[in-house]
Amino acid sequence: MSFFIFLKNLDNIPGSLYKIAENQNDFNNLDINQSNYKIIEDTQENFNEVKYRTKAIDKYNDNQIFYVNVSTKFVDKQALQQEVDNLSNQIQNFLSSNPNHPLYNQWNNYKNQVTNLNLNNITYPLNQSLEQYFNDLGQPSYSILQLP
Repeated sequence: MSFFIFLKNLDNIPGSLYKIAENQNDFNNLDINQSNYKIIEDTQENFNEVKYRTKAIDKYNDNQIFYVNVSTKFVDKQALQQEVDNLSNQIQNFLSSNPNHPLYNQWNNYKNQVTNLNLNNITYPLNQSLEQYFNDLGQPSYSILQLP
């Protein structure tokens, strides 16, 4: 089972998703006080749809998650470069603050993968998320929502 971590006591409030964890190990490596969050378990299928950005989470109510369909599109190299830069910066902030974290190497490797992506080899518009693009290439792929 996968885990969706929401801000607590925000039932029916859009935008309350905080983090996602693919499995128990990832969940255990999140540095959170669980009593401060609403944690809902859901299927791997729903996790993947959020991870690859084909669905987004609108809100939760009690233990039910409400999803909406989304589509990701990068119209040109510049748009994808902004995504790469943003993702790299967020990962670097985590790495700089957590050099001894158990998932440090995983996220450091992913940051290198993201920053070394040759944007000139991509056909635009890219009608999928960067996470889905990497997955289609058989490379590791993580949502920024998985960042501990």
